[in-house]
Amino acid sequence: MVGTEIVSYDGIQLNRFAGRSVKLRRTSRLIEKTNGLVRTANWVYNCCEAKEASPAMRIGAVNYLNSKPLVYGFEQSAQGARLLYDLPSRLADSLVAGRLDVALIPSVEWLRRPGHVIVSDACVACCGPVLSVKLYFRVPPSQVRTLALDEGSRTSAILAQILLDKLANVYPACEPLSIGLGVDGSRADAVLLIGDRAISAGENDAVEIWDLGQKWFDWTGLPFVFAAWVARQHVETAELESLLTTARDRGVAHLADIAAAEAPLLGLDSDYAFRYLHDNLHFTLGPQELRGLQRFALLAVERGFVPRDAIRALTQFSSYGCTHQ
Repeated sequence: MVGTEIVSYDGIQLNRFAGRSVKLRRTSRLIEKTNGLVRTANWVYNCCEAKEASPAMRIGAVNYLNSKPLVYGFEQSAQGARLLYDLPSRLADSLVAGRLDVALIPSVEWLRRPGHVIVSDACVACCGPVLSVKLYFRVPPSQVRTLALDEGSRTSAILAQILLDKLANVYPACEPLSIGLGVDGSRADAVLLIGDRAISAGENDAVEIWDLGQKWFDWTGLPFVFAAWVARQHVETAELESLLTTARDRGVAHLADIAAAEAPLLGLDSDYAFRYLHDNLHFTLGPQELRGLQRFALLAVERGFVPRDAIRALTQFSSYGCTHQ
């Protein structure tokens, strides 16, 4: 009869049918182990897929010398974030278009969009001469009829028009100055340059040069805020604020190192670059900076450069800013 032959295995009597049952049980246990490995592999895959479904936060920064202290060591401390560099005006456009989540943008662009949120007290500001925002005149300021505006600028472009209005009583026709061009790139009566080009532009045979940071301070007695860290509405930034503050504090503590690394790339003396970062700029949005920003907002509303909602948003923000000092 099939399956009834008795055999002995380690002192245990089994028939051949039972022997096949042992093999089946071993096969069953192997299948269970294999299924377990498959379940584990699927779990790991799903976790990885979930991470891919939550893309890294996209953060835009300016590649000017004046912004280097704000991102010093940031990429090393902010794991999972993507730091992208561009011109201030383009960063503002990318933030609005949703290509960035957070960006260091011109302050006027925050005023234009009250739904956007300032997420850090790190900023680019001055209290006196700034060196990197200059207006070059071919004619006396009161005779200016045409004004060329650096395409990389937004805040400085508005500031230049406000100061020409208030200090020289002129309202010039504006034209763009393409990225990469200097004063000689336009025949306008006055030419605005910003950033590293303004630092190294020299006199350019101008009949007069305005440092807009100095002109603003002489007129108002207040600091001027050129740029701040801003997020789109509904972007989660709870952990980002401390990272940006840490990067700023680290950068301010290493200004000499930043100047030594960046100056040769710009054709500048490292001591000059250090003095620019240390003496002409500061990087904290405090109560006085907020007052300067409020004054600028009022003037920009008056000229129609920003909506009236900007005043309300700035008033709501002021208490937040002051708690960070």
